[in-house]
Amino acid sequence: MDPSPPQALILVADDDVLERMGASYMFSDAGYRVLEAGNADAAMRFFETDAAISLLFTDVSMPGAMDGAGLARQVAERWPRVGIIMTSGRPFPLDLPRTVRFHAKPYEPTDVLRDAKEMALPIQ
Repeated sequence: MDPSPPQALILVADDDVLERMGASYMFSDAGYRVLEAGNADAAMRFFETDAAISLLFTDVSMPGAMDGAGLARQVAERWPRVGIIMTSGRPFPLDLPRTVRFHAKPYEPTDVLRDAKEMALPIQ
């Protein structure tokens, strides 16, 4: 019997530890492998060292030199095969790459997971 293909690797970036944990559990319960970052700088370090990341799930508002919107722009430019799902309790930022999918908080997990299934393919 052939082993099943590896599940996609998702990076969850959110400075709120409870939000980050909730999203991580949501994705891992759905069978995805998950990395966590507490800010955009940490997220960028993951991208620079792990080419297998296939989806970024990030909050818009994060402290530091780069917020979630800036992170989304950088990832879309440098790693165009990576899917991006953004969430926020604030309005959708206007200057995001057109491929970003947005979910207002509180988001419906089934909607996010549906987008993840469409966007997150394992990168070999």
